[in-house]
Amino acid sequence: MNIPFLNFEPFHAPIKKEMVQAFLSVYDSNWYITGQHLKNFENEYAHFNQIKFAIGVSNGLDALYISLKAIGISDGDEVIMPSNTFIATVLAVSYTGAVPIFVEPNENTYLINPDLIKKVITSKTKAIIPVHLYGQACEMDKIMRIAEEFGLKVIEDNAQAHGAAFKGKLTGTFGHINATSFYPGKNLGALGDAGGITTDDAKLAEKAMMLRNYGSKEKYKHEIIGHNMRLDELQASFLSVKLLHLEDWTNMRQEIASWYNEELAYIPEIILPHVHDDATHVYHLYVIRTKYRDDLQKYLIGKGIGTLIHYPIPPHLQKAYEHLGFSKGDFPIAEEIAETCLSLPIWPGITSNEITYIAYSIKEYFGHV
Repeated sequence: MNIPFLNFEPFHAPIKKEMVQAFLSVYDSNWYITGQHLKNFENEYAHFNQIKFAIGVSNGLDALYISLKAIGISDGDEVIMPSNTFIATVLAVSYTGAVPIFVEPNENTYLINPDLIKKVITSKTKAIIPVHLYGQACEMDKIMRIAEEFGLKVIEDNAQAHGAAFKGKLTGTFGHINATSFYPGKNLGALGDAGGITTDDAKLAEKAMMLRNYGSKEKYKHEIIGHNMRLDELQASFLSVKLLHLEDWTNMRQEIASWYNEELAYIPEIILPHVHDDATHVYHLYVIRTKYRDDLQKYLIGKGIGTLIHYPIPPHLQKAYEHLGFSKGDFPIAEEIAETCLSLPIWPGITSNEITYIAYSIKEYFGHV
């Protein structure tokens, strides 16, 4: 078999007519920036998330940056985040002039460990960014209690967890203001770069909308120094179509994950995803861990199976952040995850036969067939 890491065709083909109609609707409207299609999607996404406001922006990184700016993060502030996140989380903090403060993840869920957060809070700490990595919800009740105790703001990085929940409450609805990505490969993905912000706070929503649009509420009147970080009409229209199918696609991802769990359950050399009892997982990624990761990946390539590593180098060891002065060994859990994690193919439409083939190939590599 030839199984790519990601294949859009099985879930894009059935909605092609809807997507073409969405394109034609925008094309024929002759209005391509901040128009009705964007307003429609923002209302639909807010309704989906059971939250008052959604603001479409240019991409997930800009969503994080605008969220941070909206709550007033600036030079010298400290922002707490997990040590094993994607670089965008860290970059957004750097753009504001603030300092990223890393906290190790829970060894089982790979999500920020709330029990370690208090240890790094200082007088300069202003915010916490919990990242719902791989599609599982963080322990948001503990995080919000800590934030309230210390007077901190919370910005959820919800780029990988559209529709996930903790104790029945959706991700992207706990924090004061929250950011997400609609990059094409995300569970809810545009056909290009796109992002969004969610909040229940009307003032933060208004500020975020100004920040994305040159600092303006009214054309040619600029109240604050803003940016050009808008979500265009075309991507908004595509996202409106795909949002209608997100629940079905999520169910498919969860079913695929259960297939993997069953097929790979008795291989002692690998660690399967662990889901917290109070969390749901929407499986943006299905990540296994093994100390034989690099060799296994090469073996699977030889079998026609695509895999990826999310992520091979933790932020504190990236050259871009060498000025922070960290060395290998400073965040051992993040480093171990980076050295052992492997993401297997998981996308709506992958078949049980393909999962069986992937699982058989992994068993074959470890000599369990």
